[in-house]
Amino acid sequence: MKPKLNGKTAVVALGGNAISPKGQEDSIANQFRRTRESLREIMKLIKVGYRMAITHGNGPQVGNALLRVELARGKAPILPLGICVADTEGGMGYMIEQSLQNGLKSAAIDREVVTIVTQVVVDPGDPLFDKYTKFVGQFYSEEEIKNLAKKNGWKVKEDSGRGWRRVVPSPKPLHIVNANAIKKLVDDGTVVIAAGGGGVPVYIENGNIFEGVDAVIDKDLASAVLAKEIGAEELIILTDIDQVALNYGKPEQKWLDCVTADQAHEYLHQEHFPYGSMGPKVKAAINFIEWGGKKVIITSIEKVEEAIQGRAGTTIVRSLQ
Repeated sequence: MKPKLNGKTAVVALGGNAISPKGQEDSIANQFRRTRESLREIMKLIKVGYRMAITHGNGPQVGNALLRVELARGKAPILPLGICVADTEGGMGYMIEQSLQNGLKSAAIDREVVTIVTQVVVDPGDPLFDKYTKFVGQFYSEEEIKNLAKKNGWKVKEDSGRGWRRVVPSPKPLHIVNANAIKKLVDDGTVVIAAGGGGVPVYIENGNIFEGVDAVIDKDLASAVLAKEIGAEELIILTDIDQVALNYGKPEQKWLDCVTADQAHEYLHQEHFPYGSMGPKVKAAINFIEWGGKKVIITSIEKVEEAIQGRAGTTIVRSLQ
């Protein structure tokens, strides 16, 4: 059955919990199970006719890939971070693609699904390259990490009292290299899985040559750029809480139902949204609205159907009128 498309195009950004279940062994079997569960909710958006691109996080998966590189040192070629990101884009894209294909077949919906390993342009002069802010890889004791840092030339930091980890730069995403191809597919009704883990960061050398760089791009910021470049009206960011809140976790906590981009910007400036959690999601929402997007929804995957109907989640718009 060819579904009727409702004229709306959305980029749906899946949080890491959509694939890697919390509190469980991070096995491929568990990842597939959680992916199937998550995509049952995404199917609801497909059934109401959204044209769609899906992005996803890859934190645990790229950490496992880096661990395999470390364990194989001296026995197999060393893989740079960019290749690990590309590898996880392909592997996780396969899981999402197959799970969604099976869901569409079960629902007798005739839509194609495709995964694109996505390159994202960054500026090699971005000052964020001098700020090592993105944790990657495993946790180590201070003694272990000092030896590894010296041996491998890593930058390292303590991560919230849980141990020491490698840190890498997280530059600002500027452009999706594959945007035209993704747009053509999405416009045609194909569901495209793209910019996984924020995409593979590349810079342009000598005017037109792409070169990879060891860094990690924030998935939500990259999703906003993708949404802009394919002409999406909506950006839907799915995370592990139902709504955005001011003073989260404090006695004066206040849930946000619908706010303007200007209000969200002010709350961000007041440091209500930490960099390591809600901050990049709100920043991505503000960027998308400022670039001409109509609406951003931030909610949990379980509440996505209610959220698109305005009955759950946090909605960010240009104006409340």
